[in-house]
This record gives sequence, C-alpha cells and structure tokens, in this order.
Amino acid sequence: MKKSEIKKVALAYSGGLDTSIIIPWLKENYNNCEVIAVSGNVGQGDELDGLEEKAIKTGASKLYVLDLTDDYVDNYIIPTMKIGAVYEDYLLGTSHARPCIAKGLVEVALREHVDAICHGCTGKGNDQVRFELAIKHFAPNMPIIAPWREWSIKSRDEEIDYAEAHHIPLRINRETNYSKDKNLWHLSHEGMDLEDTGNEPQYEKAGFLEMGVSPLQAPDEPEYIEIEFEQGVPTALNGEKLSAKEIILKLNQIGGRNGIGLLDIVENRLVGMKCRGVYETPGGTILYKAHQTLESICLDKMTMHEKQKLSITFAELVYNGQWFTPLREALSAFADKTQEHVTGKVRLKLYKGNIIKAGVWSPYSLYSEKIATFGESDYKQSDAEGFINLYGLPIAVQAMVDGKGK
Repeated sequence: MKKSEIKKVALAYSGGLDTSIIIPWLKENYNNCEVIAVSGNVGQGDELDGLEEKAIKTGASKLYVLDLTDDYVDNYIIPTMKIGAVYEDYLLGTSHARPCIAKGLVEVALREHVDAICHGCTGKGNDQVRFELAIKHFAPNMPIIAPWREWSIKSRDEEIDYAEAHHIPLRINRETNYSKDKNLWHLSHEGMDLEDTGNEPQYEKAGFLEMGVSPLQAPDEPEYIEIEFEQGVPTALNGEKLSAKEIILKLNQIGGRNGIGLLDIVENRLVGMKCRGVYETPGGTILYKAHQTLESICLDKMTMHEKQKLSITFAELVYNGQWFTPLREALSAFADKTQEHVTGKVRLKLYKGNIIKAGVWSPYSLYSEKIATFGESDYKQSDAEGFINLYGLPIAVQAMVDGKGK
C-alpha cells in the first residue's frame, strides 16, 4: 500500500518514549492520518494512568485499553510454565506478552477498519518479529508500519529531542532513560550503563528496582510459603484458594521483598546480536521453582527428560515470536498431557534472594520411601546382578571383539 492510501492507523501504544513520539510522527509522515491508539493491559500497573489524556493530546483520535491480564496469565504464562520453558535463564516475560498484546491489537484494527498497523519496536530487537508474526497470523494482508525502520532518528537521546520539540510529556529523562518493559510477570531493564558488560547493575540504588529489593536489603529472617497445584496449574497460596493471576501478583510481593528473581544476562537475540538485560521476575521465579519441585516426584524419568528437551524448543519458539504456530500448539498439548498428575503442595523457604525447598507432597507421588530407604525394605538387591549383566552386555561384547577378553 502506498503512503498516500493510508488514512487510518492502529498504533500499539504504551505511552513510553517510542510510542509517545510515534503519534505526531505518523501524522507528519502519513497524510495527517487518523491514529487509533491501542494499549494492552498485561499488568503494567500505574504506567496506564493518564494514558488516554496523553494519547489524545499528542494527536490520537481515541485510545483503547484492553484488559488482557487474565488472557495473558491463563493462555500464555501458564502454558509456558507447564512445559518449563526458559530461554538462556530468561523467563520470557516480554516474549509471551507480545503475542497476547498483538492479538488484541489486530482485533481492534479489524473492528476499526484501519489501513495499517504500527508498532514502536526497533529494528535491532526481537519485539518487531513477535508483533509482526502475530499480526500476520490474524491479518496476513495488513500493512505494517515500523517507524524505527523508516525515520532518521538514531538514538533514544534523539527521541527525547523530538519529544521536547513537539512538547510531548515524558516520564523519563536523560539520566533515567533505561529501556524498560513491565507487566505482571516481570520488569526488564536495558540500555545506559548496562550496555557495558563490565558494569555491575545498580541494585541498591533507589529507583532502579521496581518490583522488589536487592538481596542485601531483604529481611534477615526467612519466609516460608506453600503453593498448591492442580494438574500443573497453581490454585492456592498459603492455604488460600486463588486464581493463577492472583497467586502471581501475591508472589510478586512476597518474592520482591525477599530479593527473589533478579537476573543479569547477556542473551542471544533473534536478529543475531548479543544484548544485555537485567530482569526482575520475583513471582515467576518462585512459581517455576515450585512447579519443578512438584514435578520431581510426579513425573516418571522418561517423561521428565523428554519434557526437558522439548522445553528448549518451546522457549525458542516463544522467544522468536512463533507463538501462533502448529509446533507450539503441539508442544502445549504434550505439556498438558504430562501435567495430568502434577497435583500437590510445595513448601519453599525464601531468604535473601534464595529459594530453598522445604517440603513437597502429592497423592500421585512416584517416590516410595519404602523402596528408596537405606533401611530394611522389600527391594531385592541381588536382582541388580542380572540387570547389570544384561545392561552391560554390549560393553562386554565390544571388549571381547577388541581383544580384551580372556
């Protein structure tokens, strides 16, 4: 579609630096087009405050704020946790939020009969791929505008220059200009001093961490918690029945005050470069640990090991923007099958950034104290001799062929 044909655009709008300046930029460069701002609420909290007024003042005709929190937890976070997907230690907080937001964005775009969809992702990052692959899934013929791949702006400092010249209010300044992404699962920090891998993150500096505290600032006494699961889904916290979303939000508070879930990582981006990020994932880190602990007594060896292999593939699919693919759906179906007996309770001890296992119980536990005990049991130890002879037969035969036998 030619620029001259674009009269109405749906913009994925967060109110952050990128999308704040995109509204006037679109109007300047796309025929003074109508801009429909669309914000997906995935639990970013007070970042949504005053968003409608800001969007309209900067040129949008309206703002949609879509409450996606339940959808995000139930249909993206929990399926990813069930299979245990982790990308290079990263718990995928931005990765699985993007397809959720993009799905809502396309629904609004189609309802509003827009001519194009716009996003504020950079040409260096992963999010451009995540948004655009999701858009292609739901609206394969929809034109996509990516200003970072068009405009002459080269840095976040130049973005601030543009904002100041157009009198666009910003919540950040040049000294706090980290690139951040926040939702109910995590908060990421990129840029500024973190671009030098020799710099230690400023965990103890006031205002750096938002979801918790440094382990150095956590309480000197441990805190115990108990999480219950039914078929792999968290259903209760400390004896209180809650939704998965409510459990995550409470675990964020508990984990945050105990310094849980900080990650400093140099990760391999989809576009080929390495990039450093600092992540806060307090509740998610606890939930993953609890789930893995319960699985350790509920899953048989072969299922657990195969699941661990497939979790890497699942994580790569999510990280690379391939949520809406047949393979991801097939892997989720596999994960659901493995979770049929992952029901029980886990007790954890939290202490200054550490998560310590303190007990696990399940009616489907495959662990038998009577069999595993070092005391007297019904296990017939002499059976091991025949097993070892058969298990080691290929080794013995190879040794004889090699002339080692007598």
